Amino acid sequence: MYQSVTIKKLLNEYVEWTTDPEGDSPGFIEFLWIIENEPEKGWKAILAALSDNRLQQSLGVIAAGPLEDLLSLHGELFIERVEKEAKKNPAFAHLLGGVWQSNMSDDVWERIQLVWDQSGWDRNA
Repeated sequence: MYQSVTIKKLLNEYVEWTTDPEGDSPGFIEFLWIIENEPEKGWKAILAALSDNRLQQSLGVIAAGPLEDLLSLHGELFIERVEKEAKKNPAFAHLLGGVWQSNMSDDVWERIQLVWDQSGWDRNA
């Protein structure tokens, strides 16, 4: 169903969902489906979302949703890329600060904590 969706279309639908989560946009479910079934595309979509000005107010949802799910489901596959991206991209390191361990392996979680930037995230909420 979602295999033919481009990253651009995915982000447009995700933006639509963030402005009306009760509406009929498939953006949220679609993003999670891609994370589970097409993780490479999901990784690219997360990076694209991070630089999409329309989603700057929704970064907490991206961190706790698609990024956290990617790391929970495919952390071992992506952890080296996550570490490299966090070291060169402060915005990505900050996005990592919004994830929780969830179902991540302890190894992936420990490595994330070494490169994340938690400033501005309320971990006590």
